[in-house]
Amino acid sequence: MDNKIRLGVIGIGFAWDRLHYPALKELADKYEIVAVCNKTIDKAEGFAQSIHLQPDQIYGDYKEMLKRSDIDAVDVLVPISENFEVAKDVLMANKQLIAEKPLAATLEGAKELIELKNRTNQKMMVAENFRYDDGFNMIKSVIAGGQIGEVMYFMLNTGADFENDMTSDTFGAKEWRQHPNFEGGIFLDGGIHDIALMRFLFGDVETVHAFGREQDEPYCPYRAINALLKFQNSVVGLYSYDSKGTEFQKPPVGLRIFGTLGEIYLENKECGTIQINYQNGTSEQKTYTPSRGYYNELLNFYNGDIVSTPEKEIGDMELIFNILHAIK
Repeated sequence: MDNKIRLGVIGIGFAWDRLHYPALKELADKYEIVAVCNKTIDKAEGFAQSIHLQPDQIYGDYKEMLKRSDIDAVDVLVPISENFEVAKDVLMANKQLIAEKPLAATLEGAKELIELKNRTNQKMMVAENFRYDDGFNMIKSVIAGGQIGEVMYFMLNTGADFENDMTSDTFGAKEWRQHPNFEGGIFLDGGIHDIALMRFLFGDVETVHAFGREQDEPYCPYRAINALLKFQNSVVGLYSYDSKGTEFQKPPVGLRIFGTLGEIYLENKECGTIQINYQNGTSEQKTYTPSRGYYNELLNFYNGDIVSTPEKEIGDMELIFNILHAIK
């Protein structure tokens, strides 16, 4: 196809290897990877060789890569503390941007990026996969269709079990996550997915009350966070986040949504089944394919009419910081 997006990549790490690249392989008729960059250049070289890129398509300095005229868009996958600076340089180079969440380490940085995006008139998406997840979109459709009546309240419980992740072959093994230099630590890094989900399902938040169980750990200031949220549509909910634990009881609390005609239950986003119980005693299960959010978000970027806009990401970040400030 002649209308492929010519893609440059900054950051050849876990998120690229395990999340974005597998999705892009399915979208090979829509994307062409034309250049890659990584601080540790041997990682970039190893990947580049696997897809037969030439030496002049491999970079250790992303600013040099951005000088290329054959790049339409850039996929940025770097530590949170670097998100702002790299995204700013991409936009200044007049390239379209696929940004990771959170958009920046601070609200001020995120707002500056939106102003720059508007000034340069570049297409920009925040890769918040929860807004593209098939299961969450199915739940949103059930709510919108009135199947459980008017939503009254919900409960969402997340166990991060970060200390186990730190010793595993996963995202928690990264030093910048274990000793973050941004407010909130892994609550900003991981909890923002939950925030995006709640705002995706229920809209904007009107009021926040929150409490936290303090801990002396560098990765997160709180062992447990409990937030009581009231949304503008009058839905209320309890959101709980445990930075170093998980649920042993089965089934877990997960996500439970209570309406006037029924209830929705989702154990976790990877389970593939949504349980709906109705007030009249009947029930049904809806199945979906897990882990399609990454494919869906990159397809959305290609097609345009962006779902996960930077403006929505600003709202997610504001709620994260409002919860942290309410605890204080």
